[in-house]
Amino acid sequence: MASLAGKQRIWLIGATSGIGLALARRLLDDGHRVALSARRREALEELTHGHDQALAVPLDLTDRQSVREAGQQIDDAFAGLDLVIHNAGTCEYLDARRFDVDLIERVFATNFQGALYAIDAALPLLRRARDSDGSQPLFAAVSSASAYLPLPRAEAYGASKAALSHFLESLRLDLAGEKIDVSIIHPGFVKTPLTDRNDFSMPMRVSTDFAVEAILKGLEKRALDIHFPRRFTYGVKLMGILPPGLRRRIGLAMTRKRND
Repeated sequence: MASLAGKQRIWLIGATSGIGLALARRLLDDGHRVALSARRREALEELTHGHDQALAVPLDLTDRQSVREAGQQIDDAFAGLDLVIHNAGTCEYLDARRFDVDLIERVFATNFQGALYAIDAALPLLRRARDSDGSQPLFAAVSSASAYLPLPRAEAYGASKAALSHFLESLRLDLAGEKIDVSIIHPGFVKTPLTDRNDFSMPMRVSTDFAVEAILKGLEKRALDIHFPRRFTYGVKLMGILPPGLRRRIGLAMTRKRND
């Protein structure tokens, strides 16, 4: 069973559903000091009940001040962070026949803009930990395998995740001199309440327990790209580097199959 070394100070954002909930339970059971964030205070307090080392920190990820205040609350309690896991996200699919800018903005507000607010709040806490004990803290965020390949109806979701992955790859280069690491997590299909709403086939969908094992194993190694399940994600990566004409034909085939 994968685990993180030592007892770390961790901020997990998006902790009350799906992958985040499974991660929260594992990190708490392993004895880490964990600040758990999501919208619903009641769900957070239920999750932290019985764990003296846990801190419930509700926030609105689309509100910059809310995220900053959450970061300050965590800093007051933990005096820095060794690890931040940004897991929060949403998914809505676009019907190009009824082009919906509001939908696209909603998805970007959480998946990309919200991640920027989290980074803004987290970096001072990661730097504080580094400066206090000479450690090399880590920022990790959950993107998606859809960042590798444009897919039908995924204009908003895929683009928001691709933007996040691109941003974090660039940030990784600029933080290297500060000895702050960045890991990007690219899951395939994971069985969660979010994917349960999908109306299409999800090949090689894995459980949240599988996802937690893969994520913790990757974080312990400080892997640059944590992607799973490998048979699926390697296939998506390969399709993503095919010539544009061939990628288009594959995408059109997916569209026709869905419309059949």
